[in-house]
Amino acid sequence: LTAAKAAKFEISKLTTDQKNAALNAMADALIAHEAEILAANQQDMTAAKGTVSDVMLDRLQLTSARIAGMAQGIREVAALPDPVGHLLEEYTRGDGLKIRRVSVPMGVIGIIYESRPNVTSDAAALALKAGSVCVLRGGKEAFRSANAIVNALRAGLKSLGITENAVNLVQDT
Repeated sequence: LTAAKAAKFEISKLTTDQKNAALNAMADALIAHEAEILAANQQDMTAAKGTVSDVMLDRLQLTSARIAGMAQGIREVAALPDPVGHLLEEYTRGDGLKIRRVSVPMGVIGIIYESRPNVTSDAAALALKAGSVCVLRGGKEAFRSANAIVNALRAGLKSLGITENAVNLVQDT
């Protein structure tokens, strides 16, 4: 959490082009680290069998196609308009004071979600696009998968010289 808080200033200052490049690097890193992600997911699947429903197992399972879909989802977030800096409201008070409300990064966003590993990359991408840092906490059944995904995303950020602390995963299950 301390590292996430320290990273928020760097992330909030990224330009639209820098954020989009970071998102694309994160997507590329998911594909590059597919083997590690699938190996971690297999461990999660083995541990979860017999303890969760078949529906939950399906949500937990990753495949090459699902990882490609996660990467594509990140690329789609990169293609969205930048939400930071938009003028939301502007008016002039009777005394002449001009008031403007502009969208800004939130800083550090904590996100808790169930054991769906794909949400890890979705949440990280949306937070980064919004100029914010994320601290993620997924379900314990998907911890190894989420950890491998976060490691890949962080490698993508690091490849561009952007702090890897923009994406964090709570390590206590």
